[in-house]
Amino acid sequence: MDNSNTDAANSLHDFPNTVALVERNIMPQGISLIDPAAVAKSSKQDLMALVTEIEKADNCVRANACNKLQVITEQIRFLQRQAEGILLEAERNAKLHHVSCNFVKQPGHIYHLYQRESGQRYFSMLSPEEWGSSAPSQNYMGSFRLEQDRSWTPLSQLQAKNDELKLIGKFLPSDTTANTFLQSVMLSTSM
Repeated sequence: MDNSNTDAANSLHDFPNTVALVERNIMPQGISLIDPAAVAKSSKQDLMALVTEIEKADNCVRANACNKLQVITEQIRFLQRQAEGILLEAERNAKLHHVSCNFVKQPGHIYHLYQRESGQRYFSMLSPEEWGSSAPSQNYMGSFRLEQDRSWTPLSQLQAKNDELKLIGKFLPSDTTANTFLQSVMLSTSM
């Protein structure tokens, strides 16, 4: 918080919690009032109206502050969910990178995860359909595409990922290196 905000917040504490009228000045700017008593006249109704107006203002200030804090609370919850998703994705990516494999994995390619009876997990280039009836005794665990950033996209999420890449491509100018790179990613993923 900068000093001006701190000063403003501190000055709010200087205000009394009661209704206060402005001090009476019978000689404003050195000029004597013709009827100083008339300036000080106020009815009970005027004071009640002033009290009511101050209460309304206090309630509005509290409601506005509460509404703004609720928005911030929702944003915090959203960011927490995003952070949890990022951590889960990072954990999955790290585990998949440590799965046994007898070839060099290339970004843009789809690899198939299996688990042998021994419990060992490994990546294969062959899908369950390609194994056919000659498949060894193993459990199919899922298929994943290795992305350019070395993250893994489950086969069930490929269409959403491709749509996301296309959307990003629309925002990049066509003559940038980044857009050329994105186009090559999209081409390699459509294999």
